[in-house]
Amino acid sequence: MNTRRHLLQNTSAGFGWLAFQALSQQWAQGAAPPKTLNPLAPKPPHFAPRAKRVIFMYMQGGPSHLDTFDWKPELVRAQEKKLQKYMGSVFEFKPRGQSGLMISEAFPELAKHADSLCVLNGMKTATNAHQMATVALHIGSESFVRPSMGAWVVYGLGSEAEDLPGFVTINPIADNGGAMNYGSAFLPASFQGTRLNTSGGGVAHLANTRLSDADQKRQIDFIQKANRRLSGQVPGNPEIEGVIQSYELAYKMQTSVPMTLDLDKEPEHIREMYGLNDGDTERFGTQCLMARRMAEKGVRFIQLTSPGWDHHNGLRENLGRQCRSIDRPIAGLIADLKQRDMLKDTLILWGGEFGRGSVYDNEIYNGRGHNGGGYTMWMVGGGVKGGYVHGSTDEMGDTAATGIIGTHDLHATLLHLLGINHERLTYRYAGRNFRLTDVAGEVAKDILT
Repeated sequence: MNTRRHLLQNTSAGFGWLAFQALSQQWAQGAAPPKTLNPLAPKPPHFAPRAKRVIFMYMQGGPSHLDTFDWKPELVRAQEKKLQKYMGSVFEFKPRGQSGLMISEAFPELAKHADSLCVLNGMKTATNAHQMATVALHIGSESFVRPSMGAWVVYGLGSEAEDLPGFVTINPIADNGGAMNYGSAFLPASFQGTRLNTSGGGVAHLANTRLSDADQKRQIDFIQKANRRLSGQVPGNPEIEGVIQSYELAYKMQTSVPMTLDLDKEPEHIREMYGLNDGDTERFGTQCLMARRMAEKGVRFIQLTSPGWDHHNGLRENLGRQCRSIDRPIAGLIADLKQRDMLKDTLILWGGEFGRGSVYDNEIYNGRGHNGGGYTMWMVGGGVKGGYVHGSTDEMGDTAATGIIGTHDLHATLLHLLGINHERLTYRYAGRNFRLTDVAGEVAKDILT
């Protein structure tokens, strides 16, 4: 006897049955009680993690690996012989620490931590365009809207911070992807990054100047009661759950954010360590100290941004100024985390969307062009080898030659250090499972301790 199920299965290539199955799953999921009332509650990793949290330092514009961490003596000799228009490093390289890592004079303070650095000299991305390379670094795709890596991390692990967001981004760029670089896309809104600033109290309009604390509490309670009633009518709706959680977290943040970001409470020697008393280093030093304080509070993913690394001209002067602005702050953060016994489970990731080319971009203006074929990022802490160089570029520094790490490989490795199998961290959307690493990604196991 034919039934409606048989009819759906046997007509129009079974598309009606597929639609019915999808709807059935949605109804079943909607009827099931939520696993947790708080989507940001800590979740168990897939296996024992090496790191508990990430501090990602994004150098917007593409820092020159050839003048910082990728020593190329052949490139210097090629310039001296006036071959093609090769441009040797504008800074001197020296072996640093007991490991002998080659780091240029542009980073004198960071060089003191050479034995803690894991330098990735075989980085590679698919494009030389700022927009596409920036978006790919942050979300794993050059052209499609996808959740950012910070959103994926918090989706997978939750957060240990009870009164702060699980994912924060400080002074993010407004272009080259903008909010997409810290957005949650099709993941629930609870996992998107919260934007903080180094000025204006961190979060705009955080304080309520029109209502007393008691009146505001009554207002929030009324709104949340209405939201929960609506959630009961439409169970399992991630947008409604996101609104409920955002109101509760925002109310807590009115107290927690000013306390966490009150850097005046730090002793003078700590402020000096981060360069807060120097106009050249104050801006990024403030970001680094904010990051340490949020890491202490349990924030899972913290992103810092340093703009202005796109050096097509005046390389020595402009790159030197950029390096000075971050050198002492980063060294201060590493030293501070070490003395608090936090570096062992805090992973710091440094780098930009790509590197720079080996030839003069314009010989008159003394700069370098974009190069995604081979460049450098580095990690420190959180279960990676210190005083270690992984991978290399060719003799002129243009192409990744060994130990190649692409964007998906970088994301797979970052998730692995956090105890997450990148192939198992998925979210079902539009009829299929998505993941940060799409259908690729290999963990760089050689860099693990």
